[in-house]
Amino acid sequence: MASNIGQFWELTGFANATWQHLVMLCVGLFFIWLAIKKDFEPMLLVPIGFGILIGNIPFNPDAGLEVGIYEEGSVLNILYKGVSAGWYPPLIFLGIGAMTDFTALIANPKLMLVGAAAQFGIFGAYMVALLLGFMPDQAGAIAIIGGADGPTAIFLSSKLAPNLMGAIAVSAYSYMALVPVIQPPIMRLLTTKHERLIKMKPARAVAQSEKIIFPIVGLLLTCFVVPSGIPLLGMLFFGNLLRECGVTNRLAKTASNALTDIVTILLGMTVGASTQASTFLTKETIFIFALGFMAFIIASASGVLFVKFFNLFLPSSKKINPLIGNAGVSAVPMSSRISNNLGLEYDPSNYLLMHAMGPNVAGVIGSAVAAGVLLGFLA
Repeated sequence: MASNIGQFWELTGFANATWQHLVMLCVGLFFIWLAIKKDFEPMLLVPIGFGILIGNIPFNPDAGLEVGIYEEGSVLNILYKGVSAGWYPPLIFLGIGAMTDFTALIANPKLMLVGAAAQFGIFGAYMVALLLGFMPDQAGAIAIIGGADGPTAIFLSSKLAPNLMGAIAVSAYSYMALVPVIQPPIMRLLTTKHERLIKMKPARAVAQSEKIIFPIVGLLLTCFVVPSGIPLLGMLFFGNLLRECGVTNRLAKTASNALTDIVTILLGMTVGASTQASTFLTKETIFIFALGFMAFIIASASGVLFVKFFNLFLPSSKKINPLIGNAGVSAVPMSSRISNNLGLEYDPSNYLLMHAMGPNVAGVIGSAVAAGVLLGFLA
């Protein structure tokens, strides 16, 4: 009896727990607290936070229990294939395309430049990562965090740096959730009161035929330039065509609702579970979070500063409010809401939401193109 009890004890989490497990369990609980108490992207942080709890319950790896996410043949390992093999991110992009209205960008194509400018954060972080000693493929995977696009970060890291994917994914989603905290101080710092009060003219009406043509032309233009971006860009524009063509409403609703919700649950939970203490609590993880934060700051600032520079060449009647420059990152529609809220703070009649959606959706395209460029050069 004593021997059986001893064997049972050796299999429990209490016997196998280390201080690293306890730290990661606290991190998971913190994510869940942020999601529930502070309402910071609960659709992302609740699955990720609970996944961290699942992935850091201690067990004896030599017992052959087949419960760990890295144990071949376990249920978690099978679900994790969608992350490690890059299946989930394109499906998320399909849903994003199906739920996104590109009207603001079609009506004002020059806003694409704002989305492109925000990608400076990616390439800036790439160079700093190289200086810190990361290999080029690892530096590229880390740098994509600056695009504030979790699925893109997972897709690229699964191809370039699978060993860093957990830290990169959690970092990307963490900064996406903290967009309402990080971006407003940057926007206030880089703009004057006069610039914040700029009112933009209502966008022109966009014909339905333009909305249908856009995803087709967008696919051909971007993927001919960056064929390595086909998995993400192809699904993004396909989803948007389902939305706009008018004859596939059921497919568009499925892609934007049920399918996206299912994949988000699986993606968030398995990404969280992949952050096991033995692989997550390392010096590289600290560097990744620091580089991701720097990349996100640069990306947000680049968008705002580019609008200020662009305004030097625009007549007064066509100037762009720099508060929409932050929306050049790929956090849709969070960044657009921040632009709008900050604009209303200084002028209750200045609604910037629709204008900000232009660079915001351009940022989605831009981050996918940047990922394709990095993948093409570094894979």
